[in-house]
Amino acid sequence: QVQLVESGGGLVQAGGSLRLSCAASASISFATMAWYRQAPGKQRELVATIMSGGSTNYADSVKGRFTISRDNAKNMQYLQMASLKPEDTAVYYCNLHRSTLYAWGQGTLVTVSS
Repeated sequence: QVQLVESGGGLVQAGGSLRLSCAASASISFATMAWYRQAPGKQRELVATIMSGGSTNYADSVKGRFTISRDNAKNMQYLQMASLKPEDTAVYYCNLHRSTLYAWGQGTLVTVSS
């Protein structure tokens, strides 16, 4: 089993930036990594994915503002968030998918004030 630990959340004003990090307890080299988020009263939604080869995909709501990246040597993934909006407020979760293995972090809260 892989343990994932997110960090970097916090309170930021609209228009500001934050960088989320996710540390994995095992190799992520052959895994698809992703960030999800869940706002109060809403379902968890996919924010961004990064494949083992480095290709990325983003939800339309964050395209051009968020950047997902990974460092396989450090077993880390990141989410650089810019031009934050109040509607980005949510708990952000790190996700790993490799073969039949799915792992989730405990989440980190991002609050964007208007």
